[in-house]
Amino acid sequence: MVKIAKSFLSQVTAEGLNGPFVTIMLNTHVGHQNVEKDQIKFKNFAKEAKRRFEKKYPEHEWAPFQKKIDEILADQSFWRSSTTSAAVILTPEEVLVHRLSIRVDDQYYVGETPYLLAIIKNAQFNDPFYVLALNRDSMKLYQVENKVVSEVELPEEAPTTMEKALGEEITGGGDFNYSAQGGANNGGEGVAYHGFSAKDEELEIDHVNYYQAVDAFFRNDFSNDDNLPLYIFALPENQTLFKKNAKTSFFHATPNIATSPAPLSVKEIQPYVDKLVEELTQQQVSAYEKLLDRKFIDQLVDMIPAAKEGRIGQLFIATSNLVDGFGEDPDTEYDRRQVLNTLAKDVVDNGGEVAILAQKDAPGSKPLTAILRY
Repeated sequence: MVKIAKSFLSQVTAEGLNGPFVTIMLNTHVGHQNVEKDQIKFKNFAKEAKRRFEKKYPEHEWAPFQKKIDEILADQSFWRSSTTSAAVILTPEEVLVHRLSIRVDDQYYVGETPYLLAIIKNAQFNDPFYVLALNRDSMKLYQVENKVVSEVELPEEAPTTMEKALGEEITGGGDFNYSAQGGANNGGEGVAYHGFSAKDEELEIDHVNYYQAVDAFFRNDFSNDDNLPLYIFALPENQTLFKKNAKTSFFHATPNIATSPAPLSVKEIQPYVDKLVEELTQQQVSAYEKLLDRKFIDQLVDMIPAAKEGRIGQLFIATSNLVDGFGEDPDTEYDRRQVLNTLAKDVVDNGGEVAILAQKDAPGSKPLTAILRY
Protein backbone atom coordinates (compact mmCIF):
# COMPACT_ATOMS: atom_id res chain seq x y z
CA MET A 1 0.00 0.00 0.00
CA VAL A 2 1.00 3.59 -0.53
CA LYS A 3 2.60 5.13 2.55
CA ILE A 4 -0.10 7.83 2.74
CA ALA A 5 -2.86 5.22 2.53
CA LYS A 6 -1.23 3.15 5.28
CA SER A 7 -1.05 6.27 7.44
CA PHE A 8 -4.69 7.06 6.73
CA LEU A 9 -5.82 3.54 7.56
CA SER A 10 -3.85 3.70 10.79
CA GLN A 11 -5.58 6.98 11.58
CA VAL A 12 -9.12 5.76 10.94
CA THR A 13 -8.57 2.45 12.71
CA ALA A 14 -6.86 3.98 15.74
CA GLU A 15 -8.46 3.20 19.08
CA GLY A 16 -8.54 6.90 19.93
CA LEU A 17 -10.96 7.67 17.09
CA ASN A 18 -14.41 7.05 18.51
CA GLY A 19 -17.63 6.44 16.61
CA PRO A 20 -20.29 6.16 15.63
CA PHE A 21 -19.04 6.78 12.11
CA VAL A 22 -20.75 8.20 9.06
CA THR A 23 -18.91 7.45 5.81
CA ILE A 24 -19.86 8.96 2.46
CA MET A 25 -18.22 7.57 -0.68
CA LEU A 26 -18.59 9.90 -3.65
CA ASN A 27 -17.32 10.01 -7.22
CA THR A 28 -16.27 13.59 -7.95
CA HIS A 29 -16.10 15.63 -11.13
CA VAL A 30 -14.87 18.92 -12.52
CA GLY A 31 -16.96 21.53 -14.29
CA HIS A 32 -19.56 23.77 -12.67
CA GLN A 33 -22.65 21.73 -13.53
CA ASN A 34 -21.11 18.42 -12.49
CA VAL A 35 -19.86 19.90 -9.22
CA GLU A 36 -23.39 21.05 -8.44
CA LYS A 37 -24.64 17.51 -9.08
CA ASP A 38 -21.96 16.13 -6.73
CA GLN A 39 -23.01 18.59 -4.02
CA ILE A 40 -26.67 17.60 -4.40
CA LYS A 41 -25.75 13.92 -4.20
CA PHE A 42 -23.64 14.55 -1.09
CA LYS A 43 -26.50 16.49 0.52
CA ASN A 44 -28.99 13.71 -0.26
CA PHE A 45 -26.66 11.08 1.16
CA ALA A 46 -26.34 13.18 4.32
CA LYS A 47 -30.15 13.31 4.66
CA GLU A 48 -30.40 9.53 4.30
CA ALA A 49 -27.51 9.05 6.72
CA LYS A 50 -29.28 11.25 9.26
CA ARG A 51 -32.44 9.15 9.02
CA ARG A 52 -30.47 5.94 9.47
CA PHE A 53 -28.29 7.43 12.23
CA GLU A 54 -31.27 8.59 14.32
CA LYS A 55 -32.88 5.17 14.00
CA LYS A 56 -29.67 3.30 14.83
CA TYR A 57 -28.27 5.62 17.52
CA PRO A 58 -31.16 7.37 19.29
CA GLU A 59 -28.87 8.12 22.23
CA HIS A 60 -26.51 10.24 20.07
CA GLU A 61 -26.95 13.75 18.67
CA TRP A 62 -26.87 14.30 14.92
CA ALA A 63 -26.05 18.03 15.22
CA PRO A 64 -22.19 17.62 15.31
CA PHE A 65 -22.33 15.61 12.08
CA GLN A 66 -24.64 18.11 10.36
CA LYS A 67 -22.33 20.99 11.23
CA LYS A 68 -19.39 19.22 9.56
CA ILE A 69 -21.50 18.31 6.53
CA ASP A 70 -22.56 21.94 6.08
CA GLU A 71 -18.92 23.04 6.27
CA ILE A 72 -17.94 20.57 3.55
CA LEU A 73 -20.81 21.70 1.30
CA ALA A 74 -19.63 25.30 1.67
CA ASP A 75 -15.94 24.48 1.09
CA GLN A 76 -15.27 25.28 -2.57
CA SER A 77 -11.71 23.94 -2.40
CA PHE A 78 -13.13 20.51 -1.55
CA TRP A 79 -15.34 20.49 -4.64
CA ARG A 80 -12.69 21.87 -6.98
CA SER A 81 -10.43 18.84 -6.50
CA SER A 82 -9.94 16.85 -9.69
CA THR A 83 -9.49 13.42 -8.06
CA THR A 84 -11.70 10.59 -9.26
CA SER A 85 -13.52 10.10 -5.96
CA ALA A 86 -13.39 10.84 -2.26
CA ALA A 87 -14.06 9.08 1.03
CA VAL A 88 -15.44 11.36 3.74
CA ILE A 89 -15.43 9.87 7.23
CA LEU A 90 -17.23 11.75 9.99
CA THR A 91 -17.29 11.28 13.74
CA PRO A 92 -18.75 13.63 16.35
CA GLU A 93 -15.27 15.16 16.71
CA GLU A 94 -13.41 14.55 13.42
CA VAL A 95 -13.62 14.91 9.64
CA LEU A 96 -11.27 12.71 7.62
CA VAL A 97 -11.09 13.06 3.84
CA HIS A 98 -9.18 10.66 1.61
CA ARG A 99 -8.87 11.32 -2.12
CA LEU A 100 -9.08 8.24 -4.34
CA SER A 101 -7.91 7.47 -7.88
CA ILE A 102 -10.59 4.82 -8.54
CA ARG A 103 -14.30 4.95 -9.26
CA VAL A 104 -16.40 3.97 -6.26
CA ASP A 105 -19.94 2.83 -5.64
CA ASP A 106 -21.55 6.11 -4.49
CA GLN A 107 -22.73 5.17 -1.01
CA TYR A 108 -23.19 6.20 2.59
CA TYR A 109 -22.62 4.08 5.68
CA VAL A 110 -23.52 4.47 9.33
CA GLY A 111 -21.90 2.15 11.83
CA GLU A 112 -19.44 1.37 14.58
CA THR A 113 -16.52 1.41 12.13
CA PRO A 114 -15.62 3.61 9.16
CA TYR A 115 -16.07 2.10 5.70
CA LEU A 116 -12.57 1.13 4.55
CA LEU A 117 -12.94 -1.26 1.63
CA ALA A 118 -12.75 1.38 -1.12
CA ILE A 119 -9.76 3.03 0.57
CA ILE A 120 -8.00 -0.35 0.71
CA LYS A 121 -8.84 -1.07 -2.95
CA ASN A 122 -7.47 2.34 -3.96
CA ALA A 123 -4.21 1.76 -2.08
CA GLN A 124 -3.36 -1.67 -3.50
CA PHE A 125 -1.07 -1.88 -6.54
CA ASN A 126 -0.59 1.84 -6.10
CA ASP A 127 2.82 2.17 -4.49
CA PRO A 128 4.87 5.08 -5.86
CA PHE A 129 8.00 4.51 -7.93
CA TYR A 130 10.50 6.26 -10.18
CA VAL A 131 10.97 5.93 -13.93
CA LEU A 132 14.39 6.65 -15.46
CA ALA A 133 13.88 7.93 -19.01
CA LEU A 134 17.28 7.18 -20.49
CA ASN A 135 18.63 8.13 -23.89
CA ARG A 136 22.13 7.59 -25.23
CA ASP A 137 23.39 10.98 -24.05
CA SER A 138 20.69 12.36 -21.73
CA MET A 139 18.24 11.35 -19.03
CA LYS A 140 15.19 12.57 -17.13
CA LEU A 141 13.54 11.23 -13.99
CA TYR A 142 9.81 10.86 -13.38
CA GLN A 143 7.89 9.91 -10.27
CA VAL A 144 4.66 7.92 -10.42
CA GLU A 145 2.38 8.53 -7.47
CA ASN A 146 -1.27 7.53 -7.31
CA LYS A 147 -0.59 6.22 -10.84
CA VAL A 148 0.03 9.75 -12.16
CA VAL A 149 3.36 10.72 -13.81
CA SER A 150 5.24 13.90 -12.93
CA GLU A 151 8.77 14.99 -13.78
CA VAL A 152 11.27 15.19 -10.92
CA GLU A 153 13.35 18.34 -10.75
CA LEU A 154 16.93 17.15 -10.35
CA PRO A 155 19.77 19.17 -8.79
CA GLU A 156 22.11 21.17 -11.02
CA GLU A 157 24.93 18.64 -10.59
CA ALA A 158 22.81 15.71 -11.79
CA PRO A 159 24.17 14.03 -14.96
CA THR A 160 21.17 14.97 -17.09
CA THR A 161 23.36 15.12 -20.22
CA MET A 162 26.54 13.37 -21.30
CA GLU A 163 28.30 16.71 -21.72
CA LYS A 164 27.46 17.73 -18.15
CA ALA A 165 28.49 14.33 -16.78
CA LEU A 166 31.76 13.84 -18.65
CA GLY A 167 32.81 17.34 -19.67
CA GLU A 168 36.32 17.27 -21.14
CA GLU A 169 36.51 13.52 -20.64
CA ILE A 170 34.33 12.95 -23.74
CA THR A 171 36.57 11.02 -26.13
CA GLY A 172 34.38 10.75 -29.25
CA GLY A 173 35.92 12.26 -32.37
CA GLY A 174 37.74 9.59 -34.38
CA ASP A 175 40.79 11.74 -35.28
CA PHE A 176 43.62 10.51 -37.52
CA ASN A 177 47.07 10.38 -35.99
CA TYR A 178 50.15 10.69 -38.23
CA SER A 179 53.81 9.93 -37.61
CA ALA A 180 56.81 9.32 -39.89
CA GLN A 181 59.86 7.14 -39.25
CA GLY A 182 62.97 6.25 -41.34
CA GLY A 183 64.71 8.44 -43.92
CA ALA A 184 68.20 8.93 -45.28
CA ASN A 185 69.91 7.60 -42.17
CA ASN A 186 68.51 4.10 -42.54
CA GLY A 187 68.82 3.97 -46.26
CA GLY A 188 65.16 3.89 -47.12
CA GLU A 189 62.16 6.08 -47.74
CA GLY A 190 60.26 7.38 -44.78
CA VAL A 191 57.40 5.09 -43.78
CA ALA A 192 54.20 6.79 -42.64
CA TYR A 193 52.02 5.11 -40.01
CA HIS A 194 48.45 6.35 -39.95
CA GLY A 195 46.70 5.42 -36.68
CA PHE A 196 42.88 5.69 -36.45
CA SER A 197 41.03 5.61 -33.13
CA ALA A 198 37.69 4.37 -34.43
CA LYS A 199 34.94 6.87 -33.74
CA ASP A 200 32.42 4.13 -32.96
CA GLU A 201 34.70 2.71 -30.29
CA GLU A 202 35.22 6.13 -28.73
CA LEU A 203 31.50 6.83 -28.74
CA GLU A 204 30.91 3.49 -27.05
CA ILE A 205 33.42 4.43 -24.34
CA ASP A 206 31.52 7.69 -23.80
CA HIS A 207 28.27 5.74 -23.70
CA VAL A 208 29.56 3.42 -20.98
CA ASN A 209 31.12 6.26 -19.00
CA TYR A 210 27.91 8.26 -19.14
CA TYR A 211 25.77 5.39 -17.89
CA GLN A 212 28.26 4.75 -15.10
CA ALA A 213 27.93 8.42 -14.13
CA VAL A 214 24.13 8.16 -14.13
CA ASP A 215 24.29 5.05 -11.95
CA ALA A 216 26.76 6.70 -9.58
CA PHE A 217 24.43 9.68 -9.17
CA PHE A 218 21.50 7.49 -8.09
CA ARG A 219 23.73 5.30 -5.95
CA ASN A 220 25.60 8.05 -4.12
CA ASP A 221 23.83 11.40 -4.46
CA PHE A 222 20.13 10.84 -5.01
CA SER A 223 17.90 11.06 -1.93
CA ASN A 224 15.47 8.13 -1.81
CA ASP A 225 14.59 7.80 1.86
CA ASP A 226 11.51 5.67 1.12
CA ASN A 227 13.57 3.31 -1.06
CA LEU A 228 11.15 3.61 -3.96
CA PRO A 229 11.98 1.29 -6.87
CA LEU A 230 13.49 2.72 -10.06
CA TYR A 231 12.36 1.26 -13.40
CA ILE A 232 13.89 2.04 -16.78
CA PHE A 233 12.33 3.57 -19.89
CA ALA A 234 14.77 3.21 -22.79
CA LEU A 235 15.52 1.48 -26.06
CA PRO A 236 16.46 -2.20 -25.59
CA GLU A 237 20.14 -1.65 -26.50
CA ASN A 238 20.41 1.21 -24.03
CA GLN A 239 18.73 -0.87 -21.35
CA THR A 240 21.21 -3.70 -21.92
CA LEU A 241 24.19 -1.40 -21.48
CA PHE A 242 22.78 0.35 -18.42
CA LYS A 243 21.94 -2.96 -16.73
CA LYS A 244 25.55 -4.11 -17.22
CA ASN A 245 26.80 -1.06 -15.32
CA ALA A 246 24.01 -0.48 -12.79
CA LYS A 247 24.87 -0.98 -9.12
CA THR A 248 22.09 1.15 -7.63
CA SER A 249 20.32 -0.98 -5.03
CA PHE A 250 16.80 0.26 -5.78
CA PHE A 251 17.09 -0.15 -9.56
CA HIS A 252 14.84 -2.90 -10.97
CA ALA A 253 15.57 -4.21 -14.47
CA THR A 254 12.06 -5.61 -14.92
CA PRO A 255 9.42 -4.72 -15.75
CA ASN A 256 10.52 -1.95 -18.06
CA ILE A 257 9.42 0.23 -20.99
CA ALA A 258 11.38 -0.79 -24.09
CA THR A 259 11.11 2.24 -26.35
CA SER A 260 12.72 5.64 -26.71
CA PRO A 261 11.45 8.32 -24.30
CA ALA A 262 13.28 11.11 -26.16
CA PRO A 263 10.43 12.86 -27.98
CA LEU A 264 7.68 12.24 -25.41
CA SER A 265 5.95 14.72 -23.12
CA VAL A 266 4.72 13.81 -19.63
CA LYS A 267 1.21 13.37 -21.04
CA GLU A 268 2.52 11.06 -23.77
CA ILE A 269 4.49 9.04 -21.23
CA GLN A 270 1.42 8.33 -19.09
CA PRO A 271 0.03 5.45 -21.27
CA TYR A 272 3.41 3.69 -21.17
CA VAL A 273 3.46 3.99 -17.39
CA ASP A 274 -0.11 2.67 -17.19
CA LYS A 275 1.09 -0.51 -18.94
CA LEU A 276 4.02 -0.73 -16.52
CA VAL A 277 1.59 -0.51 -13.58
CA GLU A 278 -0.44 -3.34 -15.15
CA GLU A 279 2.68 -5.51 -15.33
CA LEU A 280 3.55 -4.77 -11.71
CA THR A 281 -0.02 -5.62 -10.72
CA GLN A 282 0.10 -8.96 -12.52
CA GLN A 283 3.42 -9.79 -10.85
CA GLN A 284 1.82 -9.22 -7.45
CA VAL A 285 -1.31 -11.18 -8.37
CA SER A 286 0.87 -14.12 -9.43
CA ALA A 287 2.69 -13.95 -6.11
CA TYR A 288 -0.65 -14.11 -4.25
CA GLU A 289 -1.45 -17.44 -5.91
CA LYS A 290 1.61 -19.01 -4.28
CA LEU A 291 0.27 -18.12 -0.83
CA LEU A 292 -2.20 -20.98 -1.12
CA ASP A 293 0.73 -23.29 -0.38
CA ARG A 294 0.43 -22.03 3.19
CA LYS A 295 -2.34 -22.67 5.68
CA PHE A 296 -5.51 -20.81 4.75
CA ILE A 297 -9.24 -20.67 5.44
CA ASP A 298 -11.99 -19.70 2.99
CA GLN A 299 -15.15 -19.62 5.10
CA LEU A 300 -16.39 -16.32 6.54
CA VAL A 301 -17.56 -17.96 9.75
CA ASP A 302 -13.98 -19.07 10.45
CA MET A 303 -12.40 -15.78 9.41
CA ILE A 304 -14.30 -13.54 11.82
CA PRO A 305 -12.76 -14.94 15.05
CA ALA A 306 -9.37 -15.46 13.37
CA ALA A 307 -9.25 -11.77 12.40
CA LYS A 308 -10.11 -10.64 15.92
CA GLU A 309 -7.36 -12.89 17.31
CA GLY A 310 -4.78 -11.52 14.88
CA ARG A 311 -4.20 -14.85 13.16
CA ILE A 312 -4.76 -13.58 9.60
CA GLY A 313 -1.69 -12.36 7.73
CA GLN A 314 -3.37 -11.67 4.37
CA LEU A 315 -7.06 -11.35 3.58
CA PHE A 316 -8.34 -11.47 -0.01
CA ILE A 317 -11.85 -10.27 -0.81
CA ALA A 318 -13.20 -10.75 -4.33
CA THR A 319 -15.24 -7.88 -5.74
CA SER A 320 -18.06 -10.36 -6.39
CA ASN A 321 -18.87 -9.93 -2.69
CA LEU A 322 -19.51 -6.19 -3.15
CA VAL A 323 -22.80 -5.81 -4.98
CA ASP A 324 -23.73 -2.34 -6.25
CA GLY A 325 -26.94 -0.69 -5.14
CA PHE A 326 -28.77 -0.38 -1.87
CA GLY A 327 -30.46 -3.76 -2.04
CA GLU A 328 -34.07 -4.65 -1.28
CA ASP A 329 -33.98 -3.24 2.23
CA PRO A 330 -31.85 -0.06 2.55
CA ASP A 331 -32.19 -0.13 6.35
CA THR A 332 -30.05 -3.26 6.50
CA GLU A 333 -27.23 -1.12 5.04
CA TYR A 334 -25.30 -3.79 3.22
CA ASP A 335 -25.12 -6.37 5.96
CA ARG A 336 -22.54 -8.45 4.07
CA ARG A 337 -20.48 -5.41 3.09
CA GLN A 338 -20.48 -4.25 6.69
CA VAL A 339 -19.42 -7.68 7.92
CA LEU A 340 -16.57 -7.76 5.38
CA ASN A 341 -15.64 -4.18 6.29
CA THR A 342 -15.38 -5.07 9.97
CA LEU A 343 -13.40 -8.18 9.06
CA ALA A 344 -10.96 -6.08 7.02
CA LYS A 345 -10.64 -3.54 9.84
CA ASP A 346 -9.80 -6.28 12.35
CA VAL A 347 -7.11 -7.64 10.01
CA VAL A 348 -5.59 -4.16 9.50
CA ASP A 349 -5.78 -3.40 13.23
CA ASN A 350 -3.72 -6.53 13.91
CA GLY A 351 -1.04 -5.73 11.34
CA GLY A 352 -2.35 -7.87 8.50
CA GLU A 353 -2.85 -6.89 4.87
CA VAL A 354 -6.08 -6.78 2.89
CA ALA A 355 -6.51 -6.93 -0.89
CA ILE A 356 -9.71 -6.52 -2.89
CA LEU A 357 -9.42 -8.28 -6.26
CA ALA A 358 -11.46 -9.34 -9.23
CA GLN A 359 -12.42 -12.95 -8.59
CA LYS A 360 -10.24 -14.19 -11.47
CA ASP A 361 -7.22 -12.56 -9.75
CA ALA A 362 -8.02 -13.80 -6.25
CA PRO A 363 -5.96 -16.77 -5.00
CA GLY A 364 -7.59 -19.91 -6.36
CA SER A 365 -10.35 -17.68 -7.79
CA LYS A 366 -11.99 -17.94 -4.38
CA PRO A 367 -14.49 -15.28 -3.21
CA LEU A 368 -12.80 -15.09 0.18
CA THR A 369 -9.39 -16.32 1.34
CA ALA A 370 -7.47 -15.70 4.54
CA ILE A 371 -3.83 -16.76 4.80
CA LEU A 372 -3.09 -17.63 8.42
CA ARG A 373 -0.04 -16.62 10.41
CA TYR A 374 -0.37 -19.73 12.58
